[in-house]
This record gives sequence, structure tokens and C-alpha cells, in this order.
Amino acid sequence: MSIIQALEQSALFLYLTVGILGLLVGSFLNVVVYRLPIMLQQGWRQECLSFLEQEDTEANSTEIFNLSQPRSRCPSCSHPISAGENIPILSYLVLKGRCKSCKAIISARYPIVELTTALLSILVAIQFGVTLQTCAALLFTWMLICLTLIDFDTQLLPDNITLPLLWFALFISLFNTFVLPESALIGALAGYLSLWSVFWLFKIVTGKEGMGYGDFKLLAAIGAFLGWQMLPLVIMLSAFVGAAIGLTLIAVKGRDKSTPMPFGPYLSIAAFIALIWGHEINTAYLQFVGL
Repeated sequence: MSIIQALEQSALFLYLTVGILGLLVGSFLNVVVYRLPIMLQQGWRQECLSFLEQEDTEANSTEIFNLSQPRSRCPSCSHPISAGENIPILSYLVLKGRCKSCKAIISARYPIVELTTALLSILVAIQFGVTLQTCAALLFTWMLICLTLIDFDTQLLPDNITLPLLWFALFISLFNTFVLPESALIGALAGYLSLWSVFWLFKIVTGKEGMGYGDFKLLAAIGAFLGWQMLPLVIMLSAFVGAAIGLTLIAVKGRDKSTPMPFGPYLSIAAFIALIWGHEINTAYLQFVGL
């Protein structure tokens, strides 16, 4: 019996497999979310120095820093994290949330990201089963999680992720995975131009920039993946989610209303909701309005 047949015949085996894969991917996403912004900043710094024809005088400027090097270490004592200390969720529980060497507290965000990635991956598998749609939706979901965390931390939506996501969405449309190529192409154009238009209208009226170009690219990728028909739902859901979270932060944490808030996480949350329940939501809405 092949692995594909085993996955098709046992829903439990499918969900366990996808869940474990989600845990592993979630662990890797933690690395990407932390390291990619630093890698981008280092790259921008080198480009500026090269343009200005200046030498880099920082002591650690020659140190290799990428997604695989240097080895992960405790930020408090620089204790190298071994493979046994890096097992998703399990290592955190065994270590009781503390560094093995210095006993410094390990952020609970790491296991939360791993668990969330696993749960969302299982939800994708429940929705689409053993299909090409599941494979595509899993990659889409993982990229959305990564973009959400990076934007939340740095208010950046790296082209390194948004552009590959856009091209990936256009590519899989050639196989009618979720939408036809025409719908994907129109979705990409409409997604980008809709926020681009809002950006310039807001800037002309207020003289301020209300969002970044990364948001345009992300919505273009979402439109290409889900089709232009889902864009109104994604935009409305993102506005609703953003308003709900924003009001909650103001009420609970006393967040300043003038403090900029990243829009990428809300677009990502809305896109995932549309991916899983979009057709049901649209159908229910049309029935509600009598169409």
C-alpha cells in the first residue's frame, strides 16, 4: 500500500501526518520570522554602503547570517540549542519553558506558532482531503502565517515571500486547482489596484501614507490564489477583523489610536477564512439578501 492510499483510506492517519508536518513547518517558520527581517536589514545596509562607497566598520559584518547559519542559540547565555532541545512543543514542555543552561524563560510564542500551524494545517486537510488542493492550500497557509508574524513584528511584508506567493498562485491556476487562470489573473490585478487606489486617495486627502506597498502585493497574491470573486469578502473580513482587534487592543492595553497598525495580518486572517469557508459565507449572504 502506498502512502497516498494510506492517507486516502484513513482520515486519522491523514490528520496526524499533516499535524506533525505542521508542527515541523511551524518550528521552521519561527526561524524565518526572526531571521528574514535581519537578513533584509543587513542587505539594505550593504547596498547603502556600496552606493556611498563606504566600508562596513561593524565587527560582526563578516559573520554569516542566513536561515541556516549561525546555529540557534539562547539569546540570554548563547547556549547552542541542540536537536533534542528543538523538538516542536515537546522540548518546550520538557524544559518547562526555560533554557537548559541558564534557565532563562523561553517565549511561549514558539510553541504557540508551532501548534497554530499544525491546527490550521489539519483544518486544511479536513476541508480538502487528499488532493492537490490540500498541498497548495498548505503552502498558502504557511506563507500567510509567516507574513502575519513578520508584519506584526516589523510592519514589513517581504517581497521574498509575497512575490513567490503571487507567482505560485498564478502557476497553480493553470491546473484549475482553485480557480481558472483568467480569474487568478483578474484577481491579482484587482487585488493590487484596489488597495493601491485606496492608498493614493488617502494620501491625496490627508497627505499621509495609510499602508505600504507590501499590502498591495499580498492582496494581489490572495486574489490570484482565491480568484477575484473572493476579493470583496476578503476586504470586508479584513476590515472587520482589523477593527475588532484594534478596538480590543485599545480597550485592554490602552493602545494609542494614532499608533500605526500592520494590515497584513488582517488580510492573512481574512484570506484563510475565505479559503476554508468563503463559498459558504458568500452563499449565505446571497440567500440573506434574496439573490
